[in-house]
Amino acid sequence: MPPRDENDYEHRRQQIIDGALQVFASKGYERATNKEIARAAHVRSPGLIYHYFKDKGDLFQQVVRERAAAVLRLLDHSDDLMDLPPREVLTRFGSAFISIAENRASVAMMKLLLSEAVRHPGVAEMFNSIGPGRGLGFLVRYLEGQMDAGVLRRMDPGAAARCFMGPLVAYIITREVFVQPDSRTLSPETMVATAVDVFLRGMELDPPDAGKVKAP
Repeated sequence: MPPRDENDYEHRRQQIIDGALQVFASKGYERATNKEIARAAHVRSPGLIYHYFKDKGDLFQQVVRERAAAVLRLLDHSDDLMDLPPREVLTRFGSAFISIAENRASVAMMKLLLSEAVRHPGVAEMFNSIGPGRGLGFLVRYLEGQMDAGVLRRMDPGAAARCFMGPLVAYIITREVFVQPDSRTLSPETMVATAVDVFLRGMELDPPDAGKVKAP
């Protein structure tokens, strides 16, 4: 058997991912078939998909990773962030999260996945394990570490993580689902900076002399 051409292999693999994105976004995970994915990817046979991916679930995970690459890259190296200051980490995380909304294909697929997750617990579990669960888990660990280090105010880290994520989720929803008048003028950069600033105003410890009146 001749050696595998790595460039050709990766090109074909990417073709299948791109085709699967189209089909998943239009049909959803449950109703998408290998035949439709092969047609969208311009590959000869549906069976060829299994040469590149273990199964439909494996292909789905790769499609999600492709569309949420920025935030997943950050999570893949989350240990490197644990000792960095909160403003830097939260800004990087928020920017990576909101970048998903900048790609129309990603937005279309995420909308459909969220609706399918309500009806199909298996899809919800798979999707959660790839992104949402990891993201929230990282924030909880990071905030708890910063509280232990005396950098942030002590409170429930799970509640705190959700308080940070909430405004970012609301931004995407009011931009892509329940569209508001300022949805195209409020930039992602402004939203992230504001969310970080508001969050840290409530979480950072007061200076030792804050609120004290100096003696005359």
